[in-house]
Amino acid sequence: MNNSMTENTLKVMDASGPRGQKPKKRLAPRNIMLYATLFVFALYYAMPLYVMIITSFKGMPEIRLGNVFSLPIEVTFQPWVTAWSEACTGINCDGLSRGFWNSVQILIPSVFISIAVASVNGYALSNWRFKGSEMFYNILIIGAFIPYQVMIYPIAIILRELHLFGTLGGLVLVHTIFGMPILTLLFRNYFASVPEELFKAARVDGAGFWGIYFQIMLPMALPIFVVAMILQVTGIWNDFLFGVIYTKPDIYPMTVQLNNIVNSVQGVKEYNVNMAATLITGLVPLVIYFVSGKLFVRGIAAGAVKG
Repeated sequence: MNNSMTENTLKVMDASGPRGQKPKKRLAPRNIMLYATLFVFALYYAMPLYVMIITSFKGMPEIRLGNVFSLPIEVTFQPWVTAWSEACTGINCDGLSRGFWNSVQILIPSVFISIAVASVNGYALSNWRFKGSEMFYNILIIGAFIPYQVMIYPIAIILRELHLFGTLGGLVLVHTIFGMPILTLLFRNYFASVPEELFKAARVDGAGFWGIYFQIMLPMALPIFVVAMILQVTGIWNDFLFGVIYTKPDIYPMTVQLNNIVNSVQGVKEYNVNMAATLITGLVPLVIYFVSGKLFVRGIAAGAVKG
């Protein structure tokens, strides 16, 4: 009897056919148009990078032939060596190497301090309500969208009074403060998406402010920490305005050194060296992004859940 019921059931299923939405064809006209559009845009953005890379491996005689898109006939790494250690920026002819280490000294403390403070601020604003917290939050929102140019002169005066103008420490302070508002908003939104029951359970178990932060919130916040790190590394490493204003030639960051190399008016314009110097300058944020790209997307998506 059981066998006959099973056969009848199979017959009914065969008669009714498969249920659910019919799968779409991958090569449908709509998908072809979509992929073609994406390919065109990718080609548009990748073409300048392609030209920069192949030009950086060409010698100047080959560049003068005018074949911009052609691959190098004879590959040479001399432009990269020159850009790193031999290109002149004013009276100094040590290439980007000095600016690179200046940028590293600026980057590491700025990223660490700003993310550490902003994560605690976001955690406090999302879970620990205190008197004036809403006003503090509104001030952060306003601060996140104030143009940098408006604050240049007041910051110069403040750094002068603190005896930090023209020092790496002064530039670290500037980047830390300017990164605080947007990072605090990111961490606040991320921690607000954590179930409130988890926070209340930790409170019932006797965990305090720092206990909940280090034992519960911090282990769950890796994606948003990666987002904050990428944003800060990209912003600080690529900064030119603050570097050229608040430092001096001996401690210029890498972007200012790059500008001095590319815009040099002495001698022959070495396009291969300029391209190599530009690529070297952009390697750090690119490497960090490609290594942690998946976590970046996860953190952005999670941080945008609640406002």
